[in-house]
Amino acid sequence: MAEHPFPDIGDHLAIHPTAYISPHAYVHGTVTIGADSSVWPMAVIRGDKGAIVIGARCNVQDGAILHADPDAYLTIGDNVTIGHGAIVHGALITEGMVVPSRSLVVGIPGTIKPLREDQLARIRRNAQSYVDLKDVYLSGQR
Repeated sequence: MAEHPFPDIGDHLAIHPTAYISPHAYVHGTVTIGADSSVWPMAVIRGDKGAIVIGARCNVQDGAILHADPDAYLTIGDNVTIGHGAIVHGALITEGMVVPSRSLVVGIPGTIKPLREDQLARIRRNAQSYVDLKDVYLSGQR
């Protein structure tokens, strides 16, 4: 839990040094981003009304919007993919889940369809591909 009242327009960012945030993304408020996670262009992560915690090896893809409220914080577990254009508001997303592109997830816990083993394997490959891509961006190689 945050140690200050909301709304809070100040930045209280805890970004792991191995995380990558595109210079074209917007991250503001009370936000924690874990190791090897990545935030891609035009993503908005707004923790001005509630805390947002993003786990390790997550990727927040282009145009996704993440927001929280004082009574509905947003927590994203490890190895989660937030698809292009997804909107996630005040939810709990558990480890290894995918929020599909152009999806809306609201509620604690956020409800996501159970996945088959082949789908879970694809999620793991996708999470690793974003860790690898994040490393390329952080190293300055293009």
